[in-house]
Amino acid sequence: MELSEELEETYYRQGYRIVGLYRHSAVKICEWTREALRSGRYCFKQKWYGVQSHRCLQCTTALYWCLNRCLYCWRSFKGMKILPGDSVRWDEPRLLIDEMVKAQRGLLIGFKGNPKIDKSMLEEAFNPTNIAISLIGESLLYPYLSDFIELTKRRNMTSFLVTKGTTPDNLQQLSSHPTNLYISLCSPDEDTFRRLETPLVPDGWDRVLRSLELFSTFVNSRRVIRITLVRGWNMDRVDGYAKLIEKANPDFIEPKAYMWVGESIRRLPRDAMPTLEDVVSFAYKLARATGYRLVDVFEPSRVALLAK
Repeated sequence: MELSEELEETYYRQGYRIVGLYRHSAVKICEWTREALRSGRYCFKQKWYGVQSHRCLQCTTALYWCLNRCLYCWRSFKGMKILPGDSVRWDEPRLLIDEMVKAQRGLLIGFKGNPKIDKSMLEEAFNPTNIAISLIGESLLYPYLSDFIELTKRRNMTSFLVTKGTTPDNLQQLSSHPTNLYISLCSPDEDTFRRLETPLVPDGWDRVLRSLELFSTFVNSRRVIRITLVRGWNMDRVDGYAKLIEKANPDFIEPKAYMWVGESIRRLPRDAMPTLEDVVSFAYKLARATGYRLVDVFEPSRVALLAK
């Protein structure tokens, strides 16, 4: 993947580190990793799923390709394309994981100069135990993702994979399943999907429905539906979500507030960001409509957890 110097510099300034020979993958330190090291605070993934925030590596294997341009996305769409062409060359998984860990260590090295940082935690952070394949782009487009996930298992690492659900064929072809598999389901119907998530392929909604149907086949993964809530856009049709959730049969549902940050502030007004009370109210309504239970709320991230 050939990048202009301007685009590389843009990603670099935003905290990304592009890795690999063919430059289609990247790492970026999660703010919760920083928080864990600075103050001992941790994210909901640690509270709910046992992932140590300071040992979590946030990455993508398909930095430049996504089939949606969601209004609520905090990332820039500069340089983004729909699908990789036949000419794209791909790095092999072992190289990628090695390069990602190396990049993570490089991004964390500055913490060594902070006397307030717990040195033992920092040493642990240099050796991540979870890979969150969730940073930007649709990582299912990486053709060796099954091998990549399998390699994380051999290295005693857990993995979280987040997909928009618009590449069901790639999802079905996964032969090695992640620890947590997320589908980001942020619309209760096709009309909302087209307005809020702006698909770049005409059959985007049909693809999402196919992915939801495949979801229950991932019996070796913890299956989670993530709903990014955007006030005034996608918080009304709880019945629509309930029907889709019945189709997907997830283990957990995470309604989470959209946050007015990054590039999304150019697309949405500030009042599109729900309050914690908005999220909890939506979660209770969804629980009643689906038969799931509201089991916890993580206030710092304005996210609720529903379980069967």
